[in-house]
Amino acid sequence: MSGWLAVAGLGPGAQALITPEVTAALDEATDIIGYAPYVARVADRPGLTRHPSDNRVELDRAAHALTLASQGHRVVVASSGDPGVFAMASALFEALESGPDHWRAVDIRILPGITAMLAAAARAGAPLGHDFCAINLSDNLKPWPLIERRLRLAVQADFAMAFYNPRSLSRPEGFARTLGILRETCEAGRLILFARAVSTPQEELHITTLDRATPEMADMRTMVIVGSSRTRMINRPSGPILYTPRWAE
Repeated sequence: MSGWLAVAGLGPGAQALITPEVTAALDEATDIIGYAPYVARVADRPGLTRHPSDNRVELDRAAHALTLASQGHRVVVASSGDPGVFAMASALFEALESGPDHWRAVDIRILPGITAMLAAAARAGAPLGHDFCAINLSDNLKPWPLIERRLRLAVQADFAMAFYNPRSLSRPEGFARTLGILRETCEAGRLILFARAVSTPQEELHITTLDRATPEMADMRTMVIVGSSRTRMINRPSGPILYTPRWAE
């Protein structure tokens, strides 16, 4: 049996947003590896072995996947969203670089998915319609001073900004700090989208302004998109549209 390893993005939540390429890989896989809630999103079937694990063992998970694939298994490593955006693709290559030489012969495929940033933006309109950046607000893998520096530079450059992992029970203060930094340099009316659990039955969208935003509006299932100075809102009876014009001065 010829093995391979696919790192696959399962999208933001809805089954309809999983790409046909990822579905085909899941249908052929002998093993699926990933954070337990992501593995649970894949239907069980004969011939498929499931390997759920904790969210803090990315390198162990990657090494396990590479070992199985090198032994001839057809392995899918499941990520939510897109595997290359704050997810497992990087962890896999980190393990590959430091691992045994025979892992480098494994057939590795990165299968893109719809990340939460793009799903949230599409639900609201087009807030990322001009230059933007994405920042992970978790300080688990980088120090807070680095996050703060990048925030300040992004505001100075007038990017629209998409924030991943804004606030958790273990680090509730990070998003409050972020709002404080934004308030130092942005106008009070800067538009902010809070998009929670996009594409799932629990989806919630809320557009507000910087002066009205509070830390409690975000949790780990929330994508926060802060508009640039040019981002606009169009009010409609069916709900507002948030967009950033394609031009800039």
